[in-house]
Amino acid sequence: MIKNLITSSVALMISFSVVAKDHDMSVGTSSSGDSVAGFTMISENGLPCIILDPDDQKGVGIAVNNFAADLRNVSGKMPVVSSEVKGPKAIIVGTLDSKFIRQLAKEKKIDVSGLKGKTEQYLITFVDNPMPGVEEAVVIVGSDRRGTIYGVYEMSEQIGVSPWYWWADVPVEHKDNLILRKGDYTNGEPAVRYRGLFLNDEAPCLTGWVKNYFGTNYGGHEFYGKVFELILRLRGNYMWPAMWGWAFYADDPANSDLADEMGVIMGTSHHEPMARNHQEWARKRSQYGAWDYATNKDTIDKFFREGIRRVKDKEDIVTIGMRGDGDAPMGGEEGHDHEYVSRDRENLRLLERIISNQRKIIKEETGKSPDKHPQLWALYKEVQKYYDMGLKVPDDVIILLSDDNWGNVRRVPTDQESKHPGGFGLYYHVDYVGAPRNSKWLNVTPIQNMWEQLSLATEYGVDKLWILNVGDLKPMEYPISLFMDMAWNPTAYDASNILDHTEKFCAQQFGEDQSAEAARILNLYSKYAGRVTPEMLDRTTYNLESGEWRNVRADFLILEAEAQRQYDSLSPQYRDAYKQIILYPVSAMANLYDMYYSQAMNHKLYSEGNPDCNLWADRVAKTFARDKALSDDYNHTMSGGKWNGMMTQKHIGYTSWSDDFPEDVMPEVFRIDDSKAQGGYVYSGKDGVVSMEAPHYWDAENAANAGWTVIPDMGRTLGGVTLMPRKSSTDNACLRYKMQLDERPDSVDVLVVVKSTLAFSRKSGHRFVVGIEGGGEAEVNFNHDLNEENGNAYTRLYPTVARRVIENKVKLPVPATTDGSYTLYLRPLDPGVVFEKIVVDYAGGNKPGYLHNEESPVKRK
Repeated sequence: MIKNLITSSVALMISFSVVAKDHDMSVGTSSSGDSVAGFTMISENGLPCIILDPDDQKGVGIAVNNFAADLRNVSGKMPVVSSEVKGPKAIIVGTLDSKFIRQLAKEKKIDVSGLKGKTEQYLITFVDNPMPGVEEAVVIVGSDRRGTIYGVYEMSEQIGVSPWYWWADVPVEHKDNLILRKGDYTNGEPAVRYRGLFLNDEAPCLTGWVKNYFGTNYGGHEFYGKVFELILRLRGNYMWPAMWGWAFYADDPANSDLADEMGVIMGTSHHEPMARNHQEWARKRSQYGAWDYATNKDTIDKFFREGIRRVKDKEDIVTIGMRGDGDAPMGGEEGHDHEYVSRDRENLRLLERIISNQRKIIKEETGKSPDKHPQLWALYKEVQKYYDMGLKVPDDVIILLSDDNWGNVRRVPTDQESKHPGGFGLYYHVDYVGAPRNSKWLNVTPIQNMWEQLSLATEYGVDKLWILNVGDLKPMEYPISLFMDMAWNPTAYDASNILDHTEKFCAQQFGEDQSAEAARILNLYSKYAGRVTPEMLDRTTYNLESGEWRNVRADFLILEAEAQRQYDSLSPQYRDAYKQIILYPVSAMANLYDMYYSQAMNHKLYSEGNPDCNLWADRVAKTFARDKALSDDYNHTMSGGKWNGMMTQKHIGYTSWSDDFPEDVMPEVFRIDDSKAQGGYVYSGKDGVVSMEAPHYWDAENAANAGWTVIPDMGRTLGGVTLMPRKSSTDNACLRYKMQLDERPDSVDVLVVVKSTLAFSRKSGHRFVVGIEGGGEAEVNFNHDLNEENGNAYTRLYPTVARRVIENKVKLPVPATTDGSYTLYLRPLDPGVVFEKIVVDYAGGNKPGYLHNEESPVKRK
């Protein structure tokens, strides 16, 4: 990844080093005429030619052509790719055994001794006068074809092309001049031998998008070519293709050939043995019969044989073993414990037989010992039980352990097991269909969780093969990058610096100047989204009464505001990438939290008879509609509609993981017809205090020619209540507030908050009476000193009116009652009194605050 991007007249110097890749290369630009020591990659005089042995591996040529396109996107010029010298400067690319590399090594112009016997390692070095007609060259050489491919794509990254340039629309910054600082660079060998992605649960999003973008009802070679390129740019080498609706090998025979040509090793998932896709059997189930080896061995063996026959000359890793039809457990109906034990023993013996026969088929079809063709056996779900019961696999077979589908490693090899020659692998999920709910819509994997579990697997020697279930691939961009980087070098990061990876990723996608803030937001999003998946989130997830729900909702709404602020600050070309990786997931989850919080408030207020439940019902409807609008923007507007269909996953309306509902379902809300009735609110004391919003009164008596008017949203909280018209008499007007106290005090402190109205009609001040029925009352003159007399301007007037309210506190005696019910009343004696809030402290429970306590529990008669 690019570490330093300097957009000035300083030279673009890429510094190579023999140390680990995280000691990255520095980058800048060179203005014409600068004298800078280094290799000129881009200048006004053109580009170096790219020299490639035409007999080198096809995958190397494909990578070189992609790099040439990258160089064109950076410079605006297309380099020449040739097997001949086309100018004084060159980029020479090849594997160890290619002719140009052999010649350079023979003439001792490059030292490739460090690559011999290595796996997937590359060396980037610089040579003067490497061949006739070439004055200087940068040489990219790999220990094998993938080593060379990785070296080529490393150069792409260093000139400013992200591996996600196509899959996340990361822009490529134009450069007129670019110079590489000379030196040697290698990234070593990968820690994990096989590193790959699994497309899974691909309908409706991935399948719909492929139909819209590529025009096919299946994943064809044009689509998979883009996936293969991404895997290789991320230094991966392995893949399980989508399998629930597609058949990789059968739908498009060019798929397998292209993977082999590009250098991607294919496999099949944990329940698709012998290089056969699930759909190849499912589409012909009526012809083939039951997927049951005990009763249909001959047909299944033939099916297996055909799979091996078509991949025998390729690198494919063959999955062996067997599960039930469609990824179900093998055999039998559920029964009592002793029936389970009996069935498990039968299944174990059957699996031993299956694996033995599969190995015979591999030998017969390839003409070689089965240990010459790599195989894996996946210990997924109940299959792990058979391994623990003693089922043995041949020494050469990779034993694939799994997580629990939620990112927690189920088991690691014991010290004795770790001696297994075939090694151990890990099947890991960031997408899952199953109990308790599916997790298919968004990335919900906390960064620290993935790092912690992958590093755990590393410590226990699980390093032969890592495969990541990524669902539709998008929007899993960041966890994919983290997984692949850890597979290459799992010890590069620890608990103290794991977020350095996040920042480097963000720097590559959005630029150095935006990386710190983008990484902070991405980390917090991953943390918040990891608390509970959107499919499991509902109105009951968090505690409404304690304020927990309000707080977690605020977490997301604040994060969304910060993400939107950064999005607005970006140069326009970066916005589509930022929306895909950060803004859309943050906004979608923030909106979902807002929706379910609103539903929780709606249900609470409805149960209390509070017509404000209608306001929250409206908000549920609004946020539900916004959820669709956000997805529609992703599908149809973002990136010019490139990703149409990718964001169509259902996520609102689950009651169990296997729900089959046609579309998202708006959460249930309740409404109260409040057109005919007002008042009737009853408060319950809590923690020694009753906090009452003025519009939530028990009943109201109007004056002869003036009525009580609620002014919504006036003041600091809910609203205000006042008599109108103001010129009429206030005689006999009264507001009453009913409250139920859990203990009987002798007296209470009453705080009445009113608007900071000035004494506009009675110079000596406006007044109101506050009292408790059957007890005492007090007259309050609240604005007599809100004037500029006697020095009041700076000590009383301005500080009060600037805060817009006046707080009036009185102590009142409390009468005895039989049921703990009390009625507080307010009577205005002058016009213009606007009541906003009343707080009754009956046991020292009042907590001073600018908003004067949250409203106490309230319900309506």
